[in-house]
Amino acid sequence: MRILKPKIKIELKMSKKDKDTKVEDPQVEDQATTTAEAEVETPEERSPEEQLQDQLVAEKDKFMRLFAEFENYKKRTTKERIELFKTASQDVMVSMLPVLDDFERALMHIEDDKEAEELRKGVLLIYNKLVNTLEQKGLSKIEVNKGDTFNADDHEAITQIPAPSDDLKGKIIDVVEHGYKLGDKVIRFPKVVIGQ
Repeated sequence: MRILKPKIKIELKMSKKDKDTKVEDPQVEDQATTTAEAEVETPEERSPEEQLQDQLVAEKDKFMRLFAEFENYKKRTTKERIELFKTASQDVMVSMLPVLDDFERALMHIEDDKEAEELRKGVLLIYNKLVNTLEQKGLSKIEVNKGDTFNADDHEAITQIPAPSDDLKGKIIDVVEHGYKLGDKVIRFPKVVIGQ
């Protein structure tokens, strides 16, 4: 197979006074010819096998990119579905928290009354059953004790009162409402009273 190389001649436009003088620039003609030859040789020099090989490489690259994008999509949607299942019951759990608080208040008041021992046992049984069911669904209580250091990221301060002793300044004096987490997500921060 013989490749034909086209020759390109460059004509320079000159002003009228330069027309009288003859200017020849063989370097410009050679450079233009070389550039044109390089442009022409590239596609025609390649054999059909090489062209097919390049197309195959390009298609493989497209396929690999598309496959990687699809794998990332599958991972992302799987992660989103798992997260959705973990927190799908969040609204129900948040609405159940006041019921838990009421049970805890009832148990505190029943303990003071010695005549209602049987009632206290029944309420305690129902409370434990409710807590166990909610824990199976992923609810967990955030443990906060009196005397713990107050942290604004983990606690919600209701009010500040004068500390009964110097060692309780800036610490939790009382826990008004317990905090809860659903999985790793905090759905209610503990409400506390801090000493100043």
